[in-house]
Amino acid sequence: MSQLKRNLISKLKNRTAKLGVVGLGYVGLPLAVEKAKAGFQVIGFDVQDKKVQLVNEGKNYIGDIIDNELEDLVRKGQLKATTDFSFVSQVDAVAICVPTPLDLYKQPDISYVVNSARSIEKYIHRGMLIVLESTTYPGTTEEVLKPIFEETGLKCGKDFFLAFSPERVDPGNKQFKTKNTPKVVGGCTEECTEVAAMLYRSVLEGEVYVVSSPAVAEMEKILENAFRNINIALANEMAILCKKMNIDVFEVIDAAKTKPYGFMAFYPGPGLGGHCIPLDPYYLEWKAKEYDFHTRLIEVSGEINDRMPEFVVENAMKLLNKHKKAMNGSIVLLLGAAYKNDIDDMRESPILKVIEHLEENGANIQFNDPYIPQFSHKGKSYKSVDLDVGLDKADIVIIITNHSCYDYENIVKKSKILYDTRNATKEVKENREKIYKL
Repeated sequence: MSQLKRNLISKLKNRTAKLGVVGLGYVGLPLAVEKAKAGFQVIGFDVQDKKVQLVNEGKNYIGDIIDNELEDLVRKGQLKATTDFSFVSQVDAVAICVPTPLDLYKQPDISYVVNSARSIEKYIHRGMLIVLESTTYPGTTEEVLKPIFEETGLKCGKDFFLAFSPERVDPGNKQFKTKNTPKVVGGCTEECTEVAAMLYRSVLEGEVYVVSSPAVAEMEKILENAFRNINIALANEMAILCKKMNIDVFEVIDAAKTKPYGFMAFYPGPGLGGHCIPLDPYYLEWKAKEYDFHTRLIEVSGEINDRMPEFVVENAMKLLNKHKKAMNGSIVLLLGAAYKNDIDDMRESPILKVIEHLEENGANIQFNDPYIPQFSHKGKSYKSVDLDVGLDKADIVIIITNHSCYDYENIVKKSKILYDTRNATKEVKENREKIYKL
């Protein structure tokens, strides 16, 4: 065991290591909080002044964090935030938790990761651990980050430690949080892996599962999300076929999931949302082309899922026509703007594409979401309307997100036409003649 590794492991065990987190969003801030709760001094880094200010004031802006826990950690000096990356020189380990979006051509944009690495590079020091948590294509850690850090003359595995450990945040999940979700860790060398695994074992309650390389860990994360992408695409394709055959796809799925083995229920909807599932498979698709390989199943799944917002709008047009109304000029009330129920996260929410298709067809759009008071999309602002007022005015109501706080009995009662893309009205007994499902 090298002296540098021995020293860092000792610091992690006795909680004297100072830890850093770059990116204070849905992944980074909960991770920073858990590290501070485990007894470490933590510095959060972000380029957004507003986030840094809120953290330093103990004001929470992430749903999965308990407000008074953040406030208490900040008050005790366990957690602070800054835009000044020179403080990287003071930390023993730093995690990179920044966005990895797609560009206009659905190709990976790892500029946030690269910029973070460049900021760290200026202050990297011997014995330091760097862990990338941002979801990306296999090879990023070793092909992109490692060369950047080695430009300093330090050698990976000898002078500093580098690993990849994919984030597995599921906003709104009541059972699994950052603290108790199992962690996968793959380092550039055995020593890198050992140090990174020790870090997470010192912070988290979930199992830390070690793999042989960063590439394995990177591919593992892509597999997780490709699995969901493909199975949701199957559910969506079944929904389209069932619609043509006048069969309730939700009833079909409920029947299928009575089988105690060999089947896992996935449900159709108005489109995919969130940062991971709609985006991550495209990272693999892009990387696979380097090997002259086409990920056909993943590509087709993406096409099916991307088609769902348009499918929803086409069905809404047919429902209006059935009631002798045109989409052009009709008032359409969209219920739920978040990408999943009971959270305030709008990243890649299907409502955005639904709105685009509705406006192309002349609809007057209103929305209601108890978690999201307003949002902007392509230069236009949308404000959540009073639910009862919206229901009274709407020619058609479309359920985009099945928030559990909605009174669906009342929503159905007040709606002229109710198009339910989430089977949210399953338990409603009265006025079912108004309900049309995906």
